[in-house]
This record gives sequence, structure tokens and C-alpha cells, in this order.
Amino acid sequence: METGFPWGSTPTVNLRLWRADAIVLFDWLMDTDLDAVPITHPAQKQALTDLLARLEEVDVTESTAEEIAAARDEVARNMGW
Repeated sequence: METGFPWGSTPTVNLRLWRADAIVLFDWLMDTDLDAVPITHPAQKQALTDLLARLEEVDVTESTAEEIAAARDEVARNMGW
């Protein structure tokens, strides 16, 4: 069980993300006004904020515009919808 900020002794899960997904999510969260995102409960906004905080701890924060574009292309490839 993790004991670091901000969760303390709260139960946690480990989640593995494809690096391209992490880059796309980080870029989107950095550019998104979370006050404008439609939510039905304040916890949803907090969960997005927590996700952003976790993504800031990995090596996607310094992604270049070219890396972001490549990650978007990679994630969008073969979506089928």
C-alpha cells in the first residue's frame, strides 16, 4: 500500500498506461479547464486532478510538440470508431 502524497494510507491500485496514452492524457489535462468539463459529482473533477498529479511524476511532462503529435497519431490509429 502506498503511503505518499496525497493518499496516505488510502488503498491504491497500480495502473499501467501505454506511454502514448499518458502523453495524450497529460497534454489534454494541462490544456483543459476542468471547471468547464461536464461532471455529475465533484469527485470526478478531483479524480482528474489526481490523475494529472500522477502524470506529472513521470517522464511525459517534457514532451515536445512533435512527441505529442506522434502520440496522438499512435493512440488514434486503428480506433475503429
